[in-house]
Amino acid sequence: MLREGAGTLCYSSPVNADESRYLKGLNERQKEAVLCVEGPLLIVAGAGAGKTKTITHRIAHMIEQGVPARSILAVTFTNKAAGEMRDRVRALLSVAGDDPKVGLLDKSPTFGSSPLIATFHSLGVRLLREFHAEAGLERGFSIWDRDDSIRAVKRALEKLDIENIQPRNILSAISREKGDGVAADTYAEKANSFREQTVAQVWRLYDVALQEEGALDFDDLLGRTLTLLQNSPRTLDLLRNRWKYITIDEYQDTNGAQFEIIRLLAGDRRNLCVVGDGDQNVYSWRGADMTYLLDFEKFFPQAKVILLEQNYRSTRTILTAANAVIAKNTRRKEKNLFTDNDTGEPLMAYGARNEIDESWFVAQTALALIEAGTSPAEIAILYRENFQSRALEEALLAFSVPYRVLGTKFFERKEVKDTLSYLRAALNPKSKVDLARIVSVPARGIGKVTLDKMLAGEDAALPGGARAKVAAFRDRIARIRHAVETLPTSEAVRYCVEASGMEAMYKDDKEEGGERLDNIRELVNLAVRYDDATPPEGIERLLEEAALQSDQDELAEPQQAVSLMTIHASKGLEFDAVFITGLEQGLFPSLREDTRDPEEERRLFYVAVTRARKRLFLSYAGERMKYGSRERALASEFLNDIDSRLMVSASRDDNMISGFERTID
Repeated sequence: MLREGAGTLCYSSPVNADESRYLKGLNERQKEAVLCVEGPLLIVAGAGAGKTKTITHRIAHMIEQGVPARSILAVTFTNKAAGEMRDRVRALLSVAGDDPKVGLLDKSPTFGSSPLIATFHSLGVRLLREFHAEAGLERGFSIWDRDDSIRAVKRALEKLDIENIQPRNILSAISREKGDGVAADTYAEKANSFREQTVAQVWRLYDVALQEEGALDFDDLLGRTLTLLQNSPRTLDLLRNRWKYITIDEYQDTNGAQFEIIRLLAGDRRNLCVVGDGDQNVYSWRGADMTYLLDFEKFFPQAKVILLEQNYRSTRTILTAANAVIAKNTRRKEKNLFTDNDTGEPLMAYGARNEIDESWFVAQTALALIEAGTSPAEIAILYRENFQSRALEEALLAFSVPYRVLGTKFFERKEVKDTLSYLRAALNPKSKVDLARIVSVPARGIGKVTLDKMLAGEDAALPGGARAKVAAFRDRIARIRHAVETLPTSEAVRYCVEASGMEAMYKDDKEEGGERLDNIRELVNLAVRYDDATPPEGIERLLEEAALQSDQDELAEPQQAVSLMTIHASKGLEFDAVFITGLEQGLFPSLREDTRDPEEERRLFYVAVTRARKRLFLSYAGERMKYGSRERALASEFLNDIDSRLMVSASRDDNMISGFERTID
């Protein structure tokens, strides 16, 4: 068991497999990781090696051994991953076969509340709201999504009379610097080139816009959290005492700001467990720095390192191909995945004439898989660039294969965004972005001139009629704010839809109104999960979930459909059958100038290959339409890295079903 003493928790006697049910079903390396509680620990977890199982069993084992649940913090990178981790921990700690609400977390006051399992960004929101005074913020600050940020950058460029520069490129530059913990003034002092000086000028105006509207962007959620921890010793000390055991998932994807937040929270106690795989680092273009994983032992001396190399997901054939591909990279922690799974089927490679031919092969094969018994939900079609999806969608439609494109988010639907904007404006009356969005939803006869004066706070200068319209609009916002501050979350959302006038507007719309109302009602259903929170916290959490949603969160809605997505979006997912399309030099691997890490394309291919459990299809085209003209293409170098004995060539004339049943001799 564990006992508390001298500011740390220690084993009072050795723990063996018979003493903890949370060690059962684990392999030796996983058990070793579960039992290592004290001090810094790096778990290098290969694809499909039971990473989440190891993390959740480790947390459950710690609680069983006496660590208060409330003293455990676990951080991951997507809401979907955080939700899955929470569910699995609660299931582990519940009484087997009985009410899952009755378990260690709920029965014993020793354990207190549940562990906090969150994403980095939602952790930042939580801390900035709780310590808003120390952070110099209003509690009701808004969170800008990427569209909000791009519009603000565009306005800044227009104000500076700068043309021929894409707002997205400027925003990406600002985001990278913020991710490294660089402030606008610091960046401006070192800006030398014309581009850097332009970024610095836009950044200043962008920050002014954020401040005026009482808003933070995604990067601020981390940057302002880091500043809070650096500048408020009292807050940092409180949090170090609150969370004595910290686990970080997907550690290879951390950036500078995230690393510093982790380091500060861990403090001298250093009970820090990080889990990651450098071979799956594919976000350097977004600021992720694999150095924090590769040099973990330098940052945290005497750290223990455990390799999880047994793969439970893929066939031996798929793993052999994956190992061969990634072995060519030099900047990595050496490991070699193995499995006790069957040898499985050979990989199927298809050399198409063009992208149309390739797409028809994919659609025809997907249909054959479905007819042979594979669920459409267990099939994924992956591509390097979004433009590739068009031809694939047309072919799937032609073969009547059900599909969905990952990335069409529920929270991005107009009627849902309008409702959320009403709620944001109610909590944060300074949010000009939201006021401008909803002032004419429904139409109120408030034109651009009136809107400009309203946003500038010059209501008194308006003519009588316009002033009355603005006053009526502000009164609606005030009534919605009262509902948000007093009613359960779902009732507040329902009231907002009615008081705003949107309900009546969509009831009058006989074409699309019914569907839009259904989407808003789904938002009310979602809000029910926050009804237990004290107002206005429930609305704050609902808005946080909407702002921080990732593409993968859409998969929470079960559908019997083939999934189309970029390889980046597929990270962390797995399917019975996977198609990797567009394997051509220049496309995959990409030869774009903005590729920051020469080895990253190979890591990306490794990620794609290891999404597959049973079947893997690799395709390329001899020519492809790009920017309105046809270009000849060569097969990707990645195909040459795979032993030819692991692959069979396919054609659209093949009997697809019989081809699936062949195994490697």
